Amino acid sequence: MTRPVLLLTRDDVATMMTPADYLSAVENAFRATKENRASAPPPMHIHTKHGGFHAKGASIDGARNYVALKLNGNFPGNLERNDLPTIQGAIFLCDADNGALLAVLDSIEITLRRTAAASALAARHLASAESKALAIYGCGDQGRAQAEALAAVFPLTRAACFDMDANKASSFAAAMTGALGFPFNAVGSVADAAQAADIIVTCTTTRAPFLRLEHVKSGAFIAAVGADNPDKSEIDPGLMRAASVVADSIDQCVVMGDVHHALKAGAMTRDGIHAELADIVTGGKAGRTNDSRIFIFDSTGMALQDVASAALAYERAQERGRGQPFSFSEKQTSCPLRSLTTTPAT
Repeated sequence: MTRPVLLLTRDDVATMMTPADYLSAVENAFRATKENRASAPPPMHIHTKHGGFHAKGASIDGARNYVALKLNGNFPGNLERNDLPTIQGAIFLCDADNGALLAVLDSIEITLRRTAAASALAARHLASAESKALAIYGCGDQGRAQAEALAAVFPLTRAACFDMDANKASSFAAAMTGALGFPFNAVGSVADAAQAADIIVTCTTTRAPFLRLEHVKSGAFIAAVGADNPDKSEIDPGLMRAASVVADSIDQCVVMGDVHHALKAGAMTRDGIHAELADIVTGGKAGRTNDSRIFIFDSTGMALQDVASAALAYERAQERGRGQPFSFSEKQTSCPLRSLTTTPAT
């Protein structure tokens, strides 16, 4: 008998999963790459007039073996133009042993949180353990997820935030101060945000690099998150050259990421990449060894992070009775996909 497919909305996922859950799932994904328990083909990117689509798939083996495929639309300016989120889509989770479709999950929450968890995981190995000052560039949902993930790992006491939309930065600062219990200060320039920060996150949609070496203090850790396609760039090649660069996936970063732009500019070579994050996590390469070294984590987003996070959300849903079961092979009295709702990004 065919098992019903489980439909999990954004609210379902948000209710069940914590930053610690995502951190655990993402760490498992990176470990799996070095333990021959995972496989991921190159992602596919489809350009459109106002944005584009990413299609990413991967398999991961463990107590149970899973495959997931994520289709995400990424449309900067979507909120203003269409009153829709910048990023939206779905994850299809399957049983890797028999091909059965297990669940369809709204991808917004998982994409936000697994991305932030990867930054927190990298920071745990590459930032000073005593990091207290945070800087966030890009005051949207991803910025919030990044701040929450990092605050769960580090003893943060203050933060600065910058956005090209000053009103957005001010609203973000007020909301995050209330949510995390330490002051966020909206600042007016790139330099003002970074100058005192121990941990810096860039999660913008820019296509022109803005963070330069002179903005960053000695020993800082930078999570470069925004350059998730070949056209986007946040980190100046001079800063990339001066820092120790860790990639989520070297093969992916050389074609879509700030590494990609630094290579094109001749500021670094592929051999100059310090390590992949999986090498650091499993102890194959050293992380931070002194207080003055600047580290950059080039985070382009890996399908392995999606499958590990979606699998954990699915298992939690089974335990807790969350989600709506449905079957493609049976007549439906109502459309279950009506509950697959999204909320506008902020």
